[in-house]
Amino acid sequence: MSLDRRQGGFMMRTKPRDEAAPASRTMMAISRSLARLETVLAALASISMAAIMMIIVVDVAMRYILSSPLGWSYDLIGLYLMVAMFFLILPDTLHHHGHVAIDLFRSALPRRVRHLGLTIGYAAGTLVMALIGIEAWGRFHSAFAAQDRIAALVPWLTWPAYLIVTIGTAVLTLRLIYRAVGHGLSIFSQHDLVEMPPLPETSKPAKGAAL
Repeated sequence: MSLDRRQGGFMMRTKPRDEAAPASRTMMAISRSLARLETVLAALASISMAAIMMIIVVDVAMRYILSSPLGWSYDLIGLYLMVAMFFLILPDTLHHHGHVAIDLFRSALPRRVRHLGLTIGYAAGTLVMALIGIEAWGRFHSAFAAQDRIAALVPWLTWPAYLIVTIGTAVLTLRLIYRAVGHGLSIFSQHDLVEMPPLPETSKPAKGAAL
C-alpha cells in the first residue's frame, strides 16, 4: 500500500500483486521434494547399471578363461538389477523431460490450449501408472506372504522385484499427478505454475545468431 499526493489530498494506491505467486511457490516446493526422492532412485538405478556391467565382465571372463561361468548372474540381473535400472530411473527421466515427445504443433497452439493438452496427457499417464503400481503392489503382497522363489541354482525371492516396480511407479505417479494438477491450474492462471517441456533442439537459435 502506498500514498499518492494529488491536489492537496492523499489517495490510497495499491501496488500490483502477483496473485499466482503463492500457488507457484507451493508447486515449486512440491517439485523440489519429489526431485530429492527421484535423485535417490536415479542413484540406485545407476548403481544397478554399474553392477550389471561388472557382473557381465566377470561372467564372461570366467566363462572363457576359467570355463566356469557364474551360474547365478543371469537370474540376478534379470530379476533384480534390470528391473531396478528401468523402473527407478523413470521418475527422474520424467522430471527432466527425458522421454520422447512429439511437438510439431506446439508453437502454433495458444498457451492455455497447450496446458489443456498436457493436463489430459498427464492425467491419462497417471491412470495407467497407478494401475500398474496397484497390480505390482498386489503381486508383492502375495509373493511376500508366500515367500515365493524362482526355480534356479540360487532360489532368489521374487517379492523384491515387485517391490522395486511398486516404488518406481508410485513415485512416477506422484510426478504425473503434480504435472497434471499444475497444468490444469495453469489454464486458469496468467502464469505457468509448472515447468513446461523444453523447446526442441532444432528450434533453439544457433550460437551467435541474432535474436
